[in-house]
Amino acid sequence: MKERILACLKGIATGDAIGKQTETLSHHGVLGWYPGGIHGFEGSPGTSIPRYVGNARRAWRIGETTDDTEGTIAVARAILRERNVHHASVGRELLKCTKSVHSGVKSLWEFHQARDPARVTQRHDGCGAAIRVAPVGALYKSDRLEDIVAASREASISTHGGALAIAAAASNAAAVSAAIDGASALEIVEFARRAAVQAERERSGSVAATFAEAVHTIHNDLRQWSELRPAEVAARYFPKDPLTIVPLALALGTVMQSAEAAILLAANIGGDSDSVASIAGAILGARYPDTVNDEWYTVVEKVNSHDLLSLAEGLAALRC
Repeated sequence: MKERILACLKGIATGDAIGKQTETLSHHGVLGWYPGGIHGFEGSPGTSIPRYVGNARRAWRIGETTDDTEGTIAVARAILRERNVHHASVGRELLKCTKSVHSGVKSLWEFHQARDPARVTQRHDGCGAAIRVAPVGALYKSDRLEDIVAASREASISTHGGALAIAAAASNAAAVSAAIDGASALEIVEFARRAAVQAERERSGSVAATFAEAVHTIHNDLRQWSELRPAEVAARYFPKDPLTIVPLALALGTVMQSAEAAILLAANIGGDSDSVASIAGAILGARYPDTVNDEWYTVVEKVNSHDLLSLAEGLAALRC
């Protein structure tokens, strides 16, 4: 179990760092910067990613992780300190986060501007909360779906309070939990779908299950493809909004069988590539720990000094 949790966290961090190289680019834009495609870290670790050289906000470095991994670590630390999930505890850790705290990321910016760890928002449907909830899936076994949904909401509402955001968070946490438990791909998708339905209906007060339907549709479609090619996936499900980013990542995490392969596919698709790579990498890391690229992780740890092993050990000790 500890090995699966650690590989899940490694999948997030490596997916984040590899995917950051192409984040926001169109698929054609990816090929413009990397004519041969992304095959790993394209350059010397620690140096600036070429397209971020001179960037006014941050010259992101090769091997550097983003606010996605930073938020995941914040949730993990809150859980380890409190031995449960409460939004104020998560909020205290999120206030320590420094990456992507600017007006271009409204959800995180508004939270930091308020400077209140107990702040709750009803707004924002982005995928930031969905990415950081993997520690919730590590804390609770998959037969505790009610707890997973409730804890996912608590881990989200500091910055993301929209129905789709909370559904995405619950869905990903449930998928991670089921993957750690060794569930099959179809079982993981079903856990993710059920969590999304419950979370969205509780938040919206309606019978809508918009997010769960997107998860079902994209997974069922991609599992029938004989091969997943970046250009074709980008043409059908380019990850740019709440109903494509996390559903695509969940589909890749359950259709594919390698964290490394899924991360590279996401990076070569473009769009919100670091988010898709992180979520797919987390699920596949938990399913197939040996498929996480340890050379990539060595780079990530050298550049960022995350010490994910201690987090994994702590979460494994608490899993219930």
